[in-house]
Amino acid sequence: MHLRNFIFHCDLSLFEFALGIVEDGKRGVEETLLRLVAQGDGKAMKKCIDQYGPLVWGIVCRRVLSRGDAEEACQEIFTEIWKKADAYDPAIAKETTFIGMIARRRSIDWQRKQSRLPALAPLETSVDLPSSTPCAGKVLDRDLLWKALEKLPEKTRELFSLHFEKGMTHDEIAKQTKQPLGTVKTKLRRGLIKARELLQNFKAEEGVEA
Repeated sequence: MHLRNFIFHCDLSLFEFALGIVEDGKRGVEETLLRLVAQGDGKAMKKCIDQYGPLVWGIVCRRVLSRGDAEEACQEIFTEIWKKADAYDPAIAKETTFIGMIARRRSIDWQRKQSRLPALAPLETSVDLPSSTPCAGKVLDRDLLWKALEKLPEKTRELFSLHFEKGMTHDEIAKQTKQPLGTVKTKLRRGLIKARELLQNFKAEEGVEA
């Protein structure tokens, strides 16, 4: 039931973008920044920080209690994004998902290093800080999301847990599960497609606008 607990406490923006649930006007900003960053474009990197800083900050603040540590963790995350931008594949994931996975994995590393428990509440000093996603929780309902994921095969949910909850890359999942990389990618993609279909059906049944 770890994945269920994660769904009810995580930053849903990761799932919103992975499932293609975004507000009009948000899509056009993506898909180009990381390609430019991978080419060593400093201006694109600055724009990347401006664009995705709130998302990264929101993810980090859930696990890193100290504001100073959180700021240092964010710096490390964007340094890693700069180094790994060439690994981004738009055919596999949105930029937000790629960046979110790096941020989550790094914040978990920080939490373990500092021997701290998960901080599920915002920082006391975060009143004047940007939220991770203004519409998170409004666009995607946690109960409906879990209701949809429950309908997926158990092995697919296990892949979701490794990818979203533990922040593992496709390569890492393939090595841990001893499955071909292509199989892992296909199962994750099909799982997301099925989850999106189920969400749409559940929303239609409840009379909620999809």
